[in-house]
Amino acid sequence: MSENDIQLSTWAANIAPSPTLAVDSKAKAMKAAGEDVCGFGAGEPDFDTPEFIKAACAKALAEGKTKYAPAPGLPALRSALAEKYSKENGIDGVQAASVIVSPGGKYSCYLAILAVTSPGDEVIIPAPYWVSYPEMVKLAGGVPVVLPAEDGAGFKINPEQLKAAITPKTRMVIINSPSNPTGAIYNRQEMEALVEVALEAGIYIMSDEIYEYLLYDGVEHHSPASFSKEAADKVITVAGFSKTFSMTGWRLGTLVAHPSIAKAVGSIQSQTSSNATTFAQWGALAALEQPDQSRAAIDGMLEVFDRRRITLLDGLNAIEGITCERAQGAFYLFPSIASYGVSANDFAARILEEQKVAVVPGEGFGAPGYMRLSYATSDDVIEKGLARLKEFCGNL
Repeated sequence: MSENDIQLSTWAANIAPSPTLAVDSKAKAMKAAGEDVCGFGAGEPDFDTPEFIKAACAKALAEGKTKYAPAPGLPALRSALAEKYSKENGIDGVQAASVIVSPGGKYSCYLAILAVTSPGDEVIIPAPYWVSYPEMVKLAGGVPVVLPAEDGAGFKINPEQLKAAITPKTRMVIINSPSNPTGAIYNRQEMEALVEVALEAGIYIMSDEIYEYLLYDGVEHHSPASFSKEAADKVITVAGFSKTFSMTGWRLGTLVAHPSIAKAVGSIQSQTSSNATTFAQWGALAALEQPDQSRAAIDGMLEVFDRRRITLLDGLNAIEGITCERAQGAFYLFPSIASYGVSANDFAARILEEQKVAVVPGEGFGAPGYMRLSYATSDDVIEKGLARLKEFCGNL
């Protein structure tokens, strides 16, 4: 049977592969072949998972906690997360029944969209956006509506833009703060204004807060579900353990929503992935039950990330033709390369081939003319990568 004879479903035929994972895979393959690649592609901390979290997981394995767990998550972990979101994020009425533990933050996002989006529904996605949002909406049968946020506005949309984009078919708006890929973060006033528009229109908000602890320059994170009881009912908060605790391979995501939505999400998960890995959840529970060790681990990473952020930011802005906003969250910078007159796709392909530098082109984030660089990598890679980038740009 030839490739032309294969008949794929509508979903499979129309889905685009993740450009971030594609860049990371190619860079890793080149490294495995012995090439000296400076990788800025993956959103993955280069730190190890904290020892106390690994020890809790190992203990669970040693005690035989390797069987099925309830599909929504271990009861103890769900209760600990409910307490965390009540006390730390200030969300009223969070109970264990409001919380779902999933196999990865990415899957939590998909579950949130699936739970409230029907075929034909519109989901507003501010751009630059995380590459997976539009594809998830399409997989749910929904229609992604991209709402551009310019760098002059700090890569943030305003309430007037959101209000103008809402139609009778609008079901949800996705807000990601701190943002992947830009590192932008909404202050409380900005977030409250967006939430007010969404509540007036009666639409849901998916608040992706996976980077909530990765903050710089004294900025604060605000959970929109904390603003009011009405907001708590209409906001689906998604996050996970991967970025905060360098647990990317553990695949543990979280979702907090009105109990009716959480129940529906649990049902979907029970028929798709079942539970997240049982013994991994015991490691996550340790992260919540030992806050002093968790805070020390987070602060240690933040100190290093902050230094790298400034080094990369200054290095990028010192290259003629590149301009870059000062990100205040996550671990990405999103510089403009529009002045060179080449597409970001071509720029990324050429610099990987010619200089062995891996970056992710902005087209995948709905932002042509930009590229994303992750500073969740070593100081040596940043210094060497900047030198190669400068040489490459000098020859364009």
